Amino acid sequence: MVNEQYNRWVSHPNIDPLLKKELLSMDEKQKNDAFYTNIEFGTAGMRGLLGAGTNRINVHTIRKANVGFAKYICSMGEEAKKKGIAIGYDNRHMSKEFADDSARVLATFGITSYVFESLRPTPELSFAVRHLGCAGGIMITASHNPKEYNGYKLYDEKGCQLVPALASQVIALVNAVEDELAIETTSADESLIHVIGKEVDEEYYKNVLAIQLNPDVKKDDIKIVFTPQHGTSNIPVKTIYDRTGYHYVAVEEQCTPDPDFSMTPTPNPEEPSSYELALKYAKKEDADIVLSCDPDADRMGVAVKHHGEYVLLTGNQSGSVLIEYIFSQLKAKGRMPKNAVMFNTVVTSDLGEKIAAKYGVETEKTLTGFKFIGEKVAKYEVSHEKEYVFGYEESYGSLISPFVRDKDAPQACLMLAEAACYYHAQNKTLVDVLNGLYEELGTYQESQTSLSLSGQEGALRIKEIIQTFRNETPSEIAGVKVVANEDYGSLKRVENGKESDLVGFTKSDVLKFYLEDGSWIAVRPSGTEPKCKFYYCVKGNSVQEAKDKSAAYQKAMADAIA
Repeated sequence: MVNEQYNRWVSHPNIDPLLKKELLSMDEKQKNDAFYTNIEFGTAGMRGLLGAGTNRINVHTIRKANVGFAKYICSMGEEAKKKGIAIGYDNRHMSKEFADDSARVLATFGITSYVFESLRPTPELSFAVRHLGCAGGIMITASHNPKEYNGYKLYDEKGCQLVPALASQVIALVNAVEDELAIETTSADESLIHVIGKEVDEEYYKNVLAIQLNPDVKKDDIKIVFTPQHGTSNIPVKTIYDRTGYHYVAVEEQCTPDPDFSMTPTPNPEEPSSYELALKYAKKEDADIVLSCDPDADRMGVAVKHHGEYVLLTGNQSGSVLIEYIFSQLKAKGRMPKNAVMFNTVVTSDLGEKIAAKYGVETEKTLTGFKFIGEKVAKYEVSHEKEYVFGYEESYGSLISPFVRDKDAPQACLMLAEAACYYHAQNKTLVDVLNGLYEELGTYQESQTSLSLSGQEGALRIKEIIQTFRNETPSEIAGVKVVANEDYGSLKRVENGKESDLVGFTKSDVLKFYLEDGSWIAVRPSGTEPKCKFYYCVKGNSVQEAKDKSAAYQKAMADAIA
């Protein structure tokens, strides 16, 4: 199978010359990794290593995906083809080329497209779909992954990433493409391809600025260090801060749209090393907060100066602070809806839900992937049964106002700056706010570990780990009794020997174990990287106790898969 596919590619007359050169240099292991499977859609679309092969991101696999998507749009009729597709891209290698080629493939099917003139954030692509009344969207990005990656996300007419029911239709059409190398764009009608830019930017900015709850908050005493990590948030966040009067210093070395991410160890704000240069700036400038966005600007990380030291907040912690600020202000201003609802995921901390309950806000949980939150937003937009007030994931992504249907870091940057100024006037840092929530609602220590396993062997090992935990549910972890477990693959919950259904979810390879002390641990394969992920939400009587318990649980899980 591998050699057959390799020989087909290396000898095909349409193969990209650079990809052919790479193919000719491959050893047997590289051939196997590149061809043992076809690259698949995960929790955030199609994402993988750039390079030659059916298991790589390249012009041919992107074209195959675009043919499937084009046929899906065509199945909706002529009106959908006229409405067209909005296309955005980030700073990564080949992003612009893939975006332009996507437009040409769509044009061969008579589908209109609207391509951004230059790199833009993922949330602005989601906004553009809605603003322009398109039938869908394409975003070329690998989000927070390393420089060797790129990816391809698909959006529906509501600006939401395709949920499984819709994605499965596209995937079936993609898989029906017999020869991705035979796809050509020479017949594309260039008149169907339109360039968009500042007019959409301005509408997006207008909507972001409208989220402010206290626009007149005193801003003079707070200084922000901001880094876009070489990515797409550079211009939007600077523009928003300039227009609102926040005081910021940009990490200039990381403001260039460099696809090699030369001036950062990693562009992922979940990783402490991504803050190294920004923290040097912060210490020099005596800044109050550091904000870091990932390359496609859907995630935001935070560091807060507290008692002279910079404290990194997790996505759960920054989300909890935003919930406390937003909900307290909505309530104080009499703007909290009676039927308010917040969304988070099954691997998000329990703390946010407790804060929401304090303000009378219901929490609904979804599977991992912001598309599921976007789907919920769209549902209640039609039924008016509940009114959205916030959505977030533990992975540093949130959405404040749903004029976008994906995570939106520029919105988060604006609201967190406002919160920092508001609490500073009360002589509080954002860490003080978080500690106050612990005192009021209980101390939680959230963390995540992962086991990276690349290639075919790695993929098989990840499946084996998940299946072992599924078949042999632990009765205790680190000496603490497991009182319930949930399997989102079978959509079953077991508690005290009694089985019940998990309602409102599609099937997903996620396992969750609830412990007697109020903590829980979840296990799932990453949908975007070759990793098995472990999530910990640990409850303790103090921060230190929670940290100690978390370390014990992490060791127990590591020992279990050793």
